[in-house]
Amino acid sequence: MEQILTAYYADNAKKLRDMADKILERLHFEYVDREDFYSLANEVFVCAMRDYEPSMSFDGFLYSCLYKKFCTEMTSRTRDKRCAKIKVRETDENGTVVLRNKILPDESLDAPLGDGEDGTLGDTIAAGFDIEKEVFGREDEGYSRRMLLYLDRLSKLQKEVLRLHIAGYPSNEIKKKLKISEKQYTDCNAAIHSYRNVSVFF
Repeated sequence: MEQILTAYYADNAKKLRDMADKILERLHFEYVDREDFYSLANEVFVCAMRDYEPSMSFDGFLYSCLYKKFCTEMTSRTRDKRCAKIKVRETDENGTVVLRNKILPDESLDAPLGDGEDGTLGDTIAAGFDIEKEVFGREDEGYSRRMLLYLDRLSKLQKEVLRLHIAGYPSNEIKKKLKISEKQYTDCNAAIHSYRNVSVFF
């Protein structure tokens, strides 16, 4: 295992990055933040090392895991229902003002702020931001526009996990009540707290 680790992470993880690049090229994912996918590749590598069985080729196993994960990630990024949508007023070719849906794209944490400002989007995250407090604190006064945008980014199951979590249910009761696995619960929790979703509050 140590030999595999050394081989993939030598020379600034060149072998792992090359494999990630090869998959991105095969999937025609040209206009993506490669650093995001390299970071994802690191996570997949750790899981692959844990789940790998010596009877199989590690290279083939890792390639398969990366390929599936990259496909899932791109589906998640481009799925309409997972993107925040707002109505904007536009004038059509006849001069009539119409309302159209506009999708607010997800941004990378490393995206620059722009307009001559230094720093990245990740630098603007409030320290100690707590999504549960944000939702709970606004319940009595009704949901703000930002809260509605945030909730629109969550699936039905993710909203249920969040609702039960705010209601004070421990994780084991949430899983039992919703009849979901540990992995499903972890995935929901990750989505609830992901920057991609909570960024609407900043």
